[in-house]
Amino acid sequence: MAYKRKLEKDIRCPLEYGLDVFGGKWKSRILCVLSDGPLRYSVLRDEMADVSDAALASALKELATDGLVVRRQFEEIPPRVEYALAPKGESVIPVLQHICQWAGLFHRDVADAALARCRRCDYVRPV
Repeated sequence: MAYKRKLEKDIRCPLEYGLDVFGGKWKSRILCVLSDGPLRYSVLRDEMADVSDAALASALKELATDGLVVRRQFEEIPPRVEYALAPKGESVIPVLQHICQWAGLFHRDVADAALARCRRCDYVRPV
């Protein structure tokens, strides 16, 4: 039986939809990590470092349901699963890169420590 929400989402503008689809703590990071190409679950988990298996699995399932990530299962022994960006997921990468650049410019306004250079986007901290 498929999961059914008790209350349907009440999304009233495109921004709310976008933030629902790629917002949250893990989804945008997953998308950025997958921007370099398909990864096996264990490699993706290692790249994410501080995510629990339950949170990663849940976020991947939601991203796949929303059409941003493709899950590919190989029929071999031992079983192998890879995750990759779907075209819809690839289209959001420039948006996430712009958010990263913006956050890099203003992060110092709210924190003492500067953000390190992101390994996944074009952000370079100004000196």
